[in-house]
Amino acid sequence: MPSSPVNPGGLSSGSVATGGIAGPASQRPVQVLDDALDRDLHRLRESVLRLAGLVESQIDDALAALRTFDRQGADRVRMNDPVLNELFREIREQVVSVVATRRPEARALRSLMAMEYVAIELERMGDYLVHIARQTSTLAGLQQGPLRPEFGLMGELASQQVRDILDALIEEDAARAREVAARDDEIDRLHRRVFDALVAELAGTGDPEGALRAVTLIDVAHDLERLGDRVVNVAEDILFLDSGQVVELG
Repeated sequence: MPSSPVNPGGLSSGSVATGGIAGPASQRPVQVLDDALDRDLHRLRESVLRLAGLVESQIDDALAALRTFDRQGADRVRMNDPVLNELFREIREQVVSVVATRRPEARALRSLMAMEYVAIELERMGDYLVHIARQTSTLAGLQQGPLRPEFGLMGELASQQVRDILDALIEEDAARAREVAARDDEIDRLHRRVFDALVAELAGTGDPEGALRAVTLIDVAHDLERLGDRVVNVAEDILFLDSGQVVELG
């Protein structure tokens, strides 16, 4: 039986070397797919950063309302929350779409997972800020007293942590993420101090309105402390993105 021709279709050895059947033409679909995946990941990253910017604004607005017991300012924080929720929904849909259509592997899949994890933490921060806004509205209807300085300090620390962890995310800087996460200890220390002071105040008051104020402020302090915890979670997500290893920083 005659052997099959070594060079079917009359292709020269030069045409095989420069492309032929197995050259760039067959590789082009893979390159197109990679380029499409890169574009999708870039769009997802931009969406997550947009969500982060909204959370930063919500932190500033919630703290401003708390400092002055501003009910209208607190209401604005609550009204803006659906915008965050809608963007979070879009991010999750983007993730599902990329997985279904691009079938990412290795580093791309890790990046996709990390972005979704970060978005989840940001959405939860938004929920804490809405709760702070609700508590601010309660406080606005009670007899006013000076706000303990720990609240302002905790809020400023949390706000700065969010800004810095976003810089670490943009740069994919694992070392900086660790440094930002370590600052959560200061928020925890302030939370313990204000909690102890408010419990003492609660025990010493016979005034129901004063008791309500103390309990409400304890809730606010807890929410501020949880903002810091969520920043630590984002730092862990950045480390996962960098190394593929799950690292506990808390």
